[in-house]
Amino acid sequence: MAPRRVVILGSTGSVGVSTLDLLAHAPEEIDLVALTAGTKVEALAEQALKWRPRLAVIADETRLEELRARLAGTGIETAGGNAAVADCARDRADWVMSAIVGAAGLAPTLAAAKAGSTIGLANKESLVCAGPALLAIAKASGGTVIPVDSEHSAIFQVFEPANADRVLRLILTASGGPFRSKTLAEMANVTREQALAHPNWDMGPKISIDSATMMNKGLEMIEAAYLFAMPPEKVDVVIHPQSVVHSLVEYQDGSTLAQLGCPDMKTPIACAWAWPKRLAWPAPKLDLAAVGSLTFEAPDETRFPALRIARECLAAGAGAPAAMNAANEVAVGAFLKGAIGFLEIARVVERALAQMNGTDALRTGGHDDAVYEALMIDASARRVTAQVLSRL
Repeated sequence: MAPRRVVILGSTGSVGVSTLDLLAHAPEEIDLVALTAGTKVEALAEQALKWRPRLAVIADETRLEELRARLAGTGIETAGGNAAVADCARDRADWVMSAIVGAAGLAPTLAAAKAGSTIGLANKESLVCAGPALLAIAKASGGTVIPVDSEHSAIFQVFEPANADRVLRLILTASGGPFRSKTLAEMANVTREQALAHPNWDMGPKISIDSATMMNKGLEMIEAAYLFAMPPEKVDVVIHPQSVVHSLVEYQDGSTLAQLGCPDMKTPIACAWAWPKRLAWPAPKLDLAAVGSLTFEAPDETRFPALRIARECLAAGAGAPAAMNAANEVAVGAFLKGAIGFLEIARVVERALAQMNGTDALRTGGHDDAVYEALMIDASARRVTAQVLSRL
């Protein structure tokens, strides 16, 4: 087979690094077109020197000269700015890893969809903010979207499209994060460091905080509903502390199919890269006898209200999921800076949504450009959330 032209959006983040580590096991299959990063110039330059892509892009234009200096004489092209990130995804690649964290990943992911690429999707916001549009664009362009989140990858692997009408529930598993057994009183005083200490997964700061509040699972419910065309009432969550069962699909005939594996992001990345085949790589092997027991429990939406907020936004539709995502990004940023307490994250999101509810800010369908519309909702929600924070 001819090498596949590859673009990695967000190559210096945890998923991007894992993607490069994994692809090192199949170098003859790769024609690396571009690597992109947000602000990490040194890490991007090191990756570029090792992997020799044709292009290295830094989203922060103020760091472009530094990137050029680090790659001078190598023959590797450089570019800067968000538009340049989207451009490298727009120039047709066979396979694009979308691993940029946050709403910044929306435009380049939709650009890759329009180009007809196969997209390994790790950017939640692309689906939460513009899921129906993204999937429709990818289908019309002859492209494919393969989820990389471990939960959605698990469903993808056991979901039977021919029997979609026979599905009773998609069941997302959640580790419960570092505060699964904490009381509300205990969570009121947790520190930034405690919230970042996930028991099972090694993730970036924003995603780690989302796991601690369980907002990540709320976002994943919205993603699952869009990805697999399921109504909100058919998407459920169960707490599974061991993170061995990554998600399940329950069918009408009484069968519940699950995908199991060690908690390693390279496994769903490998699935997205090789599908419908399987990539041979030294994957960690699951030893069920060593695990001993698998436990499950219902989530507590009183202690973790982000789940309820996400359900309400999914049911409301239109711009509510995009607004929730933006409000959460702002609130998490405030927590990481020490401006608000842990429990205030969900409260800030809920207050921002309440202020926007019933306004034109949440309406969709008034513009042909899905990216423009999603970003307008995102910007409105960020302004409202900043106002909510200023009143605390």
